[in-house]
Amino acid sequence: MTATTPDEGLQLPSPAQVTLGGVLGAALDANRAGRLHHFIVDEHSPAIALFAPQHVDHNEEGDWYGEHAGKWLVAAARAAARDGDAGLQANVRRVADYLVSRQQPDGYLGNYAPARRFMHPQPPKPLTWDGAPALRTWDIWTHSYLILGLLEVHRHFPDAAYLEAARRIGDLCWRVLTEGGIDITTLGNHHGMSATVLMDPAMELYFATGEARYLQLAEHVLAQADAHAPLALLTRALAGADAAEIATGKAYQLAWNLVGLAKLARATGEARYHEAVDRVWQSIRERHLTLGGGPWGGVAHRSREVFNAPGSFSPNAYVETCSLLAWIQLNRELLRLTGEARYAEEIERTAYNDLLGAHAPNGEDWCYYSFPNGRRVHTTYWRCCKSSGAMALEELPSIAYAQAGNAVAINVYGPGEARLVHPRAGALRLRQHTTYPFDGTVSLQVEPEHDASFEVRLRVPSWAHGATVSVNGEAVDADVVPGTFARVTRRWSAGDLLTIVFPLRPVLHHHALRNVQESRAPDGGDVRQQVLDLRYVGLTRGPLVYATELIDGFKTEETIRLPEGPQDDWLQVLPVSDGEEGAGIAMQLGYRAPLLFWPYYRAGGRVDGAWRLTWLSLPPA
Repeated sequence: MTATTPDEGLQLPSPAQVTLGGVLGAALDANRAGRLHHFIVDEHSPAIALFAPQHVDHNEEGDWYGEHAGKWLVAAARAAARDGDAGLQANVRRVADYLVSRQQPDGYLGNYAPARRFMHPQPPKPLTWDGAPALRTWDIWTHSYLILGLLEVHRHFPDAAYLEAARRIGDLCWRVLTEGGIDITTLGNHHGMSATVLMDPAMELYFATGEARYLQLAEHVLAQADAHAPLALLTRALAGADAAEIATGKAYQLAWNLVGLAKLARATGEARYHEAVDRVWQSIRERHLTLGGGPWGGVAHRSREVFNAPGSFSPNAYVETCSLLAWIQLNRELLRLTGEARYAEEIERTAYNDLLGAHAPNGEDWCYYSFPNGRRVHTTYWRCCKSSGAMALEELPSIAYAQAGNAVAINVYGPGEARLVHPRAGALRLRQHTTYPFDGTVSLQVEPEHDASFEVRLRVPSWAHGATVSVNGEAVDADVVPGTFARVTRRWSAGDLLTIVFPLRPVLHHHALRNVQESRAPDGGDVRQQVLDLRYVGLTRGPLVYATELIDGFKTEETIRLPEGPQDDWLQVLPVSDGEEGAGIAMQLGYRAPLLFWPYYRAGGRVDGAWRLTWLSLPPA
């Protein structure tokens, strides 16, 4: 397995080059006008007042609240650049300027009292379930987000002060972890994973400056993470450990660590790094995602934010919105590293289902936890997931399209456009005309500044069997294989229309959970007794997961008996009413009133307290 360097492979456009429409565009607009405009405005906003001297000098609580500053800077800078929002840009620069003014001479920019800062070893204590080796601390975590935030502001609104402030944090971390002799795994919970996330911002410093010491910082963090036996990140990943078996299996932290490791692979070409990330990705993809693409936990003895033990299943398990952010970012990095369609598909699946399903249309409210089967609950002001969700939405514009040399790629489908600069065609505009994900026809209007020959790559989802491609109404002889990119190379002229059609039909997904107890009889023979037999069925149509509301208006679960006849006789797509977002699906069981299913993200209404049921139980086999 080989990796590419930062100068090769896929190049993602800036947010200002992309406009998303449809439901994703509506979510982005609401996010910008809602949370990003209101949550933080200036240095007096509560999430930034945490960095004022009167708070910092006495803050020994050790919680994560300082992360909101960096997360908001990332999301708000992108939104301001994308939409040309002068008011939001002014807020971003004011907050960034204030934070820079608060940086200490040694580079410290956190919100902890001096004695609690990460530069000073903390008194040990017995490990708790989350693997915290010292007094509760999120100092490195907060600084990691501050680096990312300052670099993002500098990227869109260049100012040497922002880059310098980020570098000074990185330099402080380098001194503490090398000259200071502090092991980074002692600076965060989950056996150090809440601190070893520093790999990601260290790599971003390296990409922004080209200075080798930041690459060395990321590799130093990885070495300490691998040397720490309860974590052993690289060693366990290469050995094929399940995601639940690495440290505590905390979904958010583990995925963010893998983001940094994927960037290391891209920068160094080190095959081991790529292989390690890919192995854990496979584990998450195969065993730890909901139908809607969210990493989930909360089954049996596991914490609600920790990956379930392999083989566990519950329709009532949890998806933490923070883990959606890290999962999208991990797939983004693997997409950049390999150009493979499967990573773009995971981003699209997560975006249209569990991410939208956690977001309220007012742009302010988010669910901390979402459930395949459960009640929608909007979380409170300070919770981490509100900032993570806002940041995750702002990841999407740059991921939707990509360039690789002379080729351009469509990674995420939906109405909107990209404005690219092509080496042969000059200014190149790509416009998607579609109501996807509710309809399977996507027409891509190709508008080059100059007629030119180049390749357009259209992602063919793994579920899209029988997809077809045409240009200007004529069929194209291209390999249209589910799970890959269909590649169309020709001389393109302004107004050419490239159309791909995905057949959309309801698909049933079955999950069986069986537990067989084995023992030895007195005569030496085997005794096998099945003690658990649970079966469930879920429903998708194209990229969308479907869910129903409370059964008969009041039941939170129901065992159903599926008809034996052809599926199309009893599982029917309903006509779309005016103004409705996507068709419903009626399940005609015959023995009771039909069950009506709607896209998961809006099933039951996008309001606090609404119920959604994705999985229905089936009778024992």
